[in-house]
Amino acid sequence: MDQSGSGQPMLNTRDRRDAIERLIATDQRVSVADLTSRFGVTDVSIRRDLAALEEEGRLHRIHGGAVAPSSNHGAYARKLQEHREAKLRIGNAAAALVDRGDVVFFDSGTTVAAVAARIPAALRSGSAITAVTHSLPVIEEIGAWPSPNLVCLGGLYLPDFRALVGPQTVGHLRELTADVVFVGCDGLTIETGLTTPHVLVAEVGAVMAERARTVIAVADASKLGRSGFTPIIPLASVNVIVTDDAADPGLVSRIRQMGVEVVIA
Repeated sequence: MDQSGSGQPMLNTRDRRDAIERLIATDQRVSVADLTSRFGVTDVSIRRDLAALEEEGRLHRIHGGAVAPSSNHGAYARKLQEHREAKLRIGNAAAALVDRGDVVFFDSGTTVAAVAARIPAALRSGSAITAVTHSLPVIEEIGAWPSPNLVCLGGLYLPDFRALVGPQTVGHLRELTADVVFVGCDGLTIETGLTTPHVLVAEVGAVMAERARTVIAVADASKLGRSGFTPIIPLASVNVIVTDDAADPGLVSRIRQMGVEVVIA
């Protein structure tokens, strides 16, 4: 059997990820450097492992490594597991809409985080793009890029959303302007527009949309046609919706008739 540089048997991807999960359960924290040495693979492979395990709710990525999932992150971890394949496709399609030189607002939510995770490699270094966000998962993702140009918004922390909200967040945003914003939601209808369960989350999303030239809503098909608790922005304020191929064709057609571009991932 192949051996890793550490003298341990080389594991296949699934076994390696299971081993990483066991290490997290025991030590509560792991680093990319230690895992690279332990398993004899590249840091790119380890980061891919950690991203996959986080999407399964089995750990929580931080800069340079990962920690055990906290009970405070339970709601967010559950959302990560919902419609995972659709979110991956949406993330890829939406990330392709970012151009070099763009200032990009990233809203909170698991689908928006999937967009950040799939920004092309050519846009991940130096000043290729400027990222602005109040989402901790997005901060952790972009913070691991080589020399990222990242603006982190402060505010009141909401564990279920893993995001910062409130007057401080909104006040900072009102001083900024973006080329594009990716807005998440838990519901999207023609009548109510984009909606979310929390009024403070809605407030930040609305201000981000107000301060961006192009508004891109990212929502898997389960959210289309569903109205949530409080509105973020009306559909008329949205330029592009990126969803998946399970979206209701009739609803997609009606949205397009309103002049909103719909990208099917």
